[in-house]
Amino acid sequence: MPETKTEILKKLSSILSVVLVTLNFLSCDKKREYDEYKTIPNSTWHKENEVAFTFSITDTVQRKNVFINLRNNKSYPFSNLFVITEMKFPDGNKVIDTLEYDMADVTGKFLGTGFTDIKENKLFYKEHILFPTSGDYSFKIRQAMRKNGDVNGVETLDGITDVGLRIEKIQ
Repeated sequence: MPETKTEILKKLSSILSVVLVTLNFLSCDKKREYDEYKTIPNSTWHKENEVAFTFSITDTVQRKNVFINLRNNKSYPFSNLFVITEMKFPDGNKVIDTLEYDMADVTGKFLGTGFTDIKENKLFYKEHILFPTSGDYSFKIRQAMRKNGDVNGVETLDGITDVGLRIEKIQ
């Protein structure tokens, strides 16, 4: 049975919508210089499990923003997150930071974006920085959560599904 003009127009409209959304998505990411995620096995981040990234820098003139990207699910038991990061420069110098991020608001609702049980958080690590040397950098991150009064910390942190690192050019 031949399709009517209305049916053909609906199909073309759907195809055009998909193409426009795809093009819009691709064009909106002109700032990306590096973007990678590592999956946390079984969504359980052991305190000894460092997530590591290696990236190359060639531009030492343009300022950049560096983000830690995290995906968490509804099993995440805290309203905040402590992490320890280490960035190693091509010349061997290191910068080590202990950072805290909010993961939920005061009502317990998870922050971040996403319509499902997975929330994605784009967390500032360094803003408006210049990488001083061109070459290969390494970045490591590990969770450093503790329950109140517990010196040893949380052995396994449930609910973190992915950890990422993103570097964006400032335009």
